[in-house]
Amino acid sequence: MAPRRRYRARRLRSPYWRPGFDYVGFIVSKVKKVVENGDVLVISEKAISTASGNIIDESFFKPSLTARFLARFWMRVVWGYLLAPLCRLKPETVARLRDYPVEEGARHKEAALRVSGLLQALRAFSEGGLDVVNLPYSYAALPLRDASKIADHIRRRILKETGKSVVVVISDSDKTFSIGPIHLCSRPNPMKGLVGLGLLAYIIGASLRFKARATPVAASGWTGSMDELLDICEVADRVRGYGAGRNIWEAARRFGVGLTSISWELLGRIPHYPVVLVRRTR
Repeated sequence: MAPRRRYRARRLRSPYWRPGFDYVGFIVSKVKKVVENGDVLVISEKAISTASGNIIDESFFKPSLTARFLARFWMRVVWGYLLAPLCRLKPETVARLRDYPVEEGARHKEAALRVSGLLQALRAFSEGGLDVVNLPYSYAALPLRDASKIADHIRRRILKETGKSVVVVISDSDKTFSIGPIHLCSRPNPMKGLVGLGLLAYIIGASLRFKARATPVAASGWTGSMDELLDICEVADRVRGYGAGRNIWEAARRFGVGLTSISWELLGRIPHYPVVLVRRTR
């Protein structure tokens, strides 16, 4: 039996990554003096999307009848009274779903419908990789379409400027649920080794209490197992923290503003840790 691996993780403090931020240069400058061969850098997909301008403003979306149905009935009734209790969500989360914001929620569902289709829009959170937490106003971060190329580019830059060979992982806090060697992922187009089942992945995994870990989106230089990669993503996700909050409700409550009134300036006032350095030890 292989020895159990343990990890030491160090989060790297950063300014908030607004669109246009040179995140690759920042990463190289932060790790230059601390990185070692074999280290794993785990980077937030949402932070990269935001810095790359891979975001949309949901306030411009006019909700369709389908989007309004999803916001008013599917989220409030089906999720609030059936699926949320089945998935063992916290009472506070259940209460929020039962009082799901109809107008803002309908715009968000319309964006999800256009970005990833109906089946993903049926999810309660992170529909199709769409993420509104830790973004201002009505902005939402889109999933990366070229995550593997981005991870490869960062890894090459680090090797060129430091001489160190590292693994670069881009991860999403959205959970993958595992039972033995089977890893159920609700994101569309998952990495090889993950089974993409959309909404069913979340319902099955959460209701049956499968092992839940943050999801790898791309991994450059990784030669280990998917199970260990999931462990590393979860370690990094826990060390990174939640920024302004675990969800849009927490973020709005923290700043004392409405759901769509969080500004770039407010987000810039709090610590952010989009990059976590993980070192494997025996």
